[in-house]
Amino acid sequence: MSFLIGSDFKRPDSEVVEAFTRVSTAALGHLTDFGFPRGLRPVAKCGPFAGPALTIKIPHVDSTAVHRAMSLVRPGDVVVIDQSGDDRRSSFGGTLAAIAADLGAVAAVCDGSTNDVEEIRDLGFPVYSRGVTSLTTRVLSLEGRINVPVSVGGVVVMPGDVVFGDGDGIAVVPADEAAEIAGRLLRFEDETARLDLRGGVRAGTALATLTGADRGGLG
Repeated sequence: MSFLIGSDFKRPDSEVVEAFTRVSTAALGHLTDFGFPRGLRPVAKCGPFAGPALTIKIPHVDSTAVHRAMSLVRPGDVVVIDQSGDDRRSSFGGTLAAIAADLGAVAAVCDGSTNDVEEIRDLGFPVYSRGVTSLTTRVLSLEGRINVPVSVGGVVVMPGDVVFGDGDGIAVVPADEAAEIAGRLLRFEDETARLDLRGGVRAGTALATLTGADRGGLG
């Protein structure tokens, strides 16, 4: 087999990407069920991030493509790795996290596990994966794909899609919808802040009245 490196992709405007750092992934969860990879968690506590996806697909044990992809990282990118269903191995440990950070990447999302967790924690670089392991991939030069559609946690990720994350998890927004969705999320966050549900309940108004839940019948 061979290695395939797709064409470089168009990155969203920086203003659009920055907007996703000012909203929560849960805000998107109030608007849609789509775009939430299942089973991935932050390796260590990290702040919010957002960036276009640099996608990589590897064949289980061989992480050669991950190493090749480092030369394609641009500042602001999120490294997204599809391990072809192998969630036992790690394809992204402490050294790769440090190199990616040095190159300007803002996070990594791996549909597998992670090693060198303490190094990653000390680095402060956001890495999301399925767990922790000592079993790693190897550089075998078998095959791989870069800048192609991948699947992570049941979500298709295209090169250039906006990936954003926080303590709750990660979410993926299609590149051609990013500007519109960012605007909706900013408006939702502003409206939620103005509504002040906690303050309203403290003032004596029922939560269901504030949210509109009492305007529909049950059963």
